[in-house]
Amino acid sequence: MAPTADGPTPPGTSPWVILGSIPRVAPPGGVGADDEAGADVSLALAAPPRVSRLAVSERVFPDRPTPQSFPFVLAADRSGLLLLSAILSTPPRRVVIDRPGHQSVHWEDTDPRYYVLDAATGAASRLPDPAPQETIEHQALVGLVACPGAAGGGGGFMVAELLPLIGSDKAHLRCYSSDVGEWVDKRVRYPLPPRPLAPICTISHQGKLWWADYSWGIITADPFADDPVLRFVPLPPGCVLQCREAWGVLDEFRYLGVSAGRLRFVDTYRRRGDPTKVTVWTLPDADAREWKLEHEATFADIWADDSYKATGLPKEPPVLALIHPHNPAVVYFFLEGHLFAVDVSVRKVVDCDRYNLVAPPQYYPISNRFIRAWELPRAISSDPGNWSTDISSSQEPTEAPPTREVPSPGDYHLVGNTRQTFIG
Repeated sequence: MAPTADGPTPPGTSPWVILGSIPRVAPPGGVGADDEAGADVSLALAAPPRVSRLAVSERVFPDRPTPQSFPFVLAADRSGLLLLSAILSTPPRRVVIDRPGHQSVHWEDTDPRYYVLDAATGAASRLPDPAPQETIEHQALVGLVACPGAAGGGGGFMVAELLPLIGSDKAHLRCYSSDVGEWVDKRVRYPLPPRPLAPICTISHQGKLWWADYSWGIITADPFADDPVLRFVPLPPGCVLQCREAWGVLDEFRYLGVSAGRLRFVDTYRRRGDPTKVTVWTLPDADAREWKLEHEATFADIWADDSYKATGLPKEPPVLALIHPHNPAVVYFFLEGHLFAVDVSVRKVVDCDRYNLVAPPQYYPISNRFIRAWELPRAISSDPGNWSTDISSSQEPTEAPPTREVPSPGDYHLVGNTRQTFIG
């Protein structure tokens, strides 16, 4: 095989891993040697393109995971902090929510819990609910960002959820600061015309949060500001889709991430008749509104290269996985149980290996929501006990019974709804 995509770590950068989004739930004493002393988190790290694994204790997730009830990593910050959702199943119950001038009643059969995990210390801190009988409304609209100066590990954090009122110019930014210890609701102006959002993820970059709709664009704001301002960055020319086009599956074809300190958008989505290709776009700075096309290649050219033939993989369009956090020319893909990396600038495969994920169940198509590109702080990367030379498939969970109802791919983990209003 060709040399690894990593090679020596460039100066000023940190080691990184591909972290599986679904952690293993370890029995008591199974998280780590310090479990009895209260450790709730452990890591088994592996060099890319293999997938690193997170384990959480039964104190974090006391139920047996199922396709409808499982822990899930929503965000991985380079400070070493992780944002985890833990959705527990419960008997159906009637819930009444009173808001000023409005009362709503609905039935719930889950108990959503959210934790901030410190991977360096093994600690898990449960976030309080935003208000009595309320919880986070949409998992894809909540993000985690370390407080300024905390990027090297430890320190405070901010968790924020964007609550747009679709059809109006109003929204709320619901923020939880580790320094304050409670949720604070900040009113913001919503800058978009009426159209349902299709949120897929929230990432942190340059002290801000970026809420991504892979069909339309990105909303960004500084959650630390007393009066945050929402700003919208549309996708590159020709990439904006019709409302509900490819609904729920765009993270098989598109990806937003940070590479070499800049925001990158990777696109493989093509309408019928268009050539199958991969494009890498760059947002020049955090205040820019226009993307720059950096790299482009057709899959036909990639398949024709000897480096691809050496993988033994078929000439089939792969599923987009992620972009290398240090080298924006290198893009990773899923295909037939493998993760392989392509240097798009030269159309060559530079790394390939099998991966093993804890879930998803086999009837869910693989997509990039099931992994996170995670730059590691020194406290984690320098500990040899975190690194594994043998991450095998023996930790895979038992597949759920085939009689269980299977949600659509777009439903898997992205639980919640955006608020809507209709203006006559």
